[in-house]
Amino acid sequence: MSNYVIFTDSACDIVPSLLEEWGVRHVSLAFRFDHIDQDFLNDDMPIKEFYQNMRDGKIAKTNAVNSETFRAAFEPLLKDGYDILYLGFSSGLSTTYNQGRLAAEELAAVYPDRKLIAIDTLAASAGFGLLVKIAVEKKAAGATIEELAEYMQSIVLKQAHWFTVEDLVYLKRGGRVSPMVALVGGMLSIKPVLHMDDEGHLIKVSTARGRKASLQALADKLFETADDPQNGKIFISHGDCEDDAKYLANIIKERGGNNVEIITNVGTVIGAHSGPGTMALFFQASHR
Repeated sequence: MSNYVIFTDSACDIVPSLLEEWGVRHVSLAFRFDHIDQDFLNDDMPIKEFYQNMRDGKIAKTNAVNSETFRAAFEPLLKDGYDILYLGFSSGLSTTYNQGRLAAEELAAVYPDRKLIAIDTLAASAGFGLLVKIAVEKKAAGATIEELAEYMQSIVLKQAHWFTVEDLVYLKRGGRVSPMVALVGGMLSIKPVLHMDDEGHLIKVSTARGRKASLQALADKLFETADDPQNGKIFISHGDCEDDAKYLANIIKERGGNNVEIITNVGTVIGAHSGPGTMALFFQASHR
């Protein structure tokens, strides 16, 4: 069995130290603020500073990564004799996966004896991170690169993503809700409940009146659709609202005895579009 490396990108919202512990390599994606003439990589700015800038009215924008960035990251591994399985950020939200796939295709012609497999996870944030963790465990259990790629493809559309946000203004900027919906929602404290569809896009499913009701709605989705509500892996990510993340984790623990395995920050790439106060719940389900 050939040696291979699992590769990903920073939109998985798993901190670099943990990715390193898992043996996963990654490319860091970039962002900038409108008031600073400088590009930042995902981990260049402390996450609390990032969200405070947004709360202060600064507008964050993400920068597309190019295939050369992936090529420069992949090629040293190929030269060292490793095959590569790249798990990429949803193509429904970003060009990142396609740039990684393009680099893999170009390098496959240069290194015909190496295997390079790119998989579109159709996932984001810690839902994407959860898929990376599953891949790490399968690899550790002895899966070949081909076996792992086939397995990951089979579970992509069972990776449930459920989101809510504190302020609709950020979704309004991204065209997810209309200005009128954002205005009325803010006045009435109406919170959207969104999920990731089978094409990897975020779509609004329902609404809840108030923050606590929106968090309860996320937990409801877990117990309605999870493959294994009591024992399956559960990840949470949050936009600088850790107390709310713990509140959601406690709801899940009290209702089903489930322990949330990882609580992490919504990183800069996702957070630039969803804003501070974003709350997201991820788990394997019968369907998305």
